[in-house]
Amino acid sequence: MVSLVLALASLTIGVIGFMLIEHYSLLDAFYMTITTVSTVGYGELHPFSPAGRLFVSVYIFFNLVFIAYLISQLTTYIFNGELRTLFNMYRTDQEIRSFKDHVIVCGFGRNGSKAYAELLANGARVVVVEQNQELLRAATENGAGPIAAIFGDATADETLLQAGVERARALITALPKDADNVFVALTARGLNPDLKIIARASLKTSESKLLRAGVDSVVMPDEIGGSHMANLIMRPEVIRFLDMISGLGPNKLRLEELRYQEFRREWQGRSIRELDVRSRTGATIIGLRLQDGEVLVSPSADTRPAPGDVLLLLGTDDQVRAVMQQFHV
Repeated sequence: MVSLVLALASLTIGVIGFMLIEHYSLLDAFYMTITTVSTVGYGELHPFSPAGRLFVSVYIFFNLVFIAYLISQLTTYIFNGELRTLFNMYRTDQEIRSFKDHVIVCGFGRNGSKAYAELLANGARVVVVEQNQELLRAATENGAGPIAAIFGDATADETLLQAGVERARALITALPKDADNVFVALTARGLNPDLKIIARASLKTSESKLLRAGVDSVVMPDEIGGSHMANLIMRPEVIRFLDMISGLGPNKLRLEELRYQEFRREWQGRSIRELDVRSRTGATIIGLRLQDGEVLVSPSADTRPAPGDVLLLLGTDDQVRAVMQQFHV
């Protein structure tokens, strides 16, 4: 922007100077300005007066300084990675166009970045929408790797469309302001009626507004944090176990779900006793969500999962991987 202003100023000064000092017409003054700036040197339209020679000398010196500044800016632009950043943004945009059934995370603050890391660790494709490029640059420099990101306002239709909202399977909106999260939810629901939307809220009064806006689930980090601290005093062992499941403790456990339609054909129609998941893999079936939404905790060994049901499993990473290798299609 500064370079453009200086270039326009140089042309204007040249034209006005030649018109006032050498009494050139506008066209002749413009011609002499261009030949002087470009250093072509076709010659003077008529011999310069002493004042004209002084003006041209100062004018040439000014343009030499301007060209030196322009070269330094161009060098900085290239070697500081700005050109590479633009190329990476274009390449990322083209990559996102091919995404389908991905997850969009709006906001890359504490909650958004944690959600992004967790989704990535579980093999999901994630697109981040964030206005502050420094947040993403810092995350990349700290080892987060390349992040598929759209820089823009998440409340705008064009930004969500650029993130592929119409092809996404879920959206997490973790913006600092509850009102912005409501607006994102309304926009996203209008663009993709089948989208699963999870929203962050700071105030309890915002929960009902978010649900009316089309959010499937509302998470209140401050409320969860307060309950967590209180339970560390009242039920410390329970919290330590939950920390293990959340991947925060030293001995990490993992919760996983296995849908009936994802079972290998030879395991479909069998009871939990016949599946014998624990002895085969070490993982434990802790629940069964039935097709009608009811959840059975520690289901009976004689229960037979049916189409539409989902098994809830608990185990280490190795145990869960063993379940997937043996039972998953």
